[in-house]
Amino acid sequence: MTDILLRELDEAGILRLTLNDVGRRNALSEAMLAVLTDTFTEAGADPAVRVIVLAANGPAYCAGHDLKEMTAGREHSDRGQAYFAKVMSMCATMMQGIVNCPKPVIAEVTGVATAAGCQLVASCDLAIASETSLFSTPGVHIGLFCSTPMVALSRNVSNKHAMEMLLTGDMTSASRAAEIGLVNRTVAPDQLQDATMEMAGKIASKSSMTLATGKRAFYAQREMPLSEAYDYASQVMVENMLAHDAEEGIAAFIEKRVPQWKDA
Repeated sequence: MTDILLRELDEAGILRLTLNDVGRRNALSEAMLAVLTDTFTEAGADPAVRVIVLAANGPAYCAGHDLKEMTAGREHSDRGQAYFAKVMSMCATMMQGIVNCPKPVIAEVTGVATAAGCQLVASCDLAIASETSLFSTPGVHIGLFCSTPMVALSRNVSNKHAMEMLLTGDMTSASRAAEIGLVNRTVAPDQLQDATMEMAGKIASKSSMTLATGKRAFYAQREMPLSEAYDYASQVMVENMLAHDAEEGIAAFIEKRVPQWKDA
């Protein structure tokens, strides 16, 4: 059997993950959710990994939950209630694993990203998309509101843009996705990997301690009231200033030399 998730770590510390369940349009099956969760946990703890790129093979980036697998769950005596709860919990854990991973995660989007696949893109820290890619939260077409994708989507785009996607289920073009903030930018399909790896390389050259500090603080402060956020961020800055890499980075800037990170 073909591995449903391919892994490749380069010398710069960029871990390239590729969704590879092409026959199921890279659906978030139980198996895919489990392997992604484990992989993000492992990568977060691996000092050799500095940045993670999440790409995909095939015409679909990710088609969301495996509806055939979900439908089979209805055969249980409770009509699938326990099974649905299990899968939703697995999915929520995986998505939060991306946010909580101390390493920056960049989605490299080709093809279509629908429902929980759109949620996957929104959960990544950054996203670069092919100009031909498409996004949607189409649950309303089948009587199933995309409530869990809504969580990540509404934290990336404004309320009205999120509600338009959720209520209509229409496809959103790559250019529109960039316009509303779902992705950072779009590029020609043949330039996608190069553009993503260029961004990943820039980020990988920074202190991993600094990146982890900043990513953690970014997601924590945005859930706080303004004054609480400033108090929290100020304390983060103080602690960051006392770290080796901040001292080294500032000294290198003043002395006009390249900093030597210790990731500490």
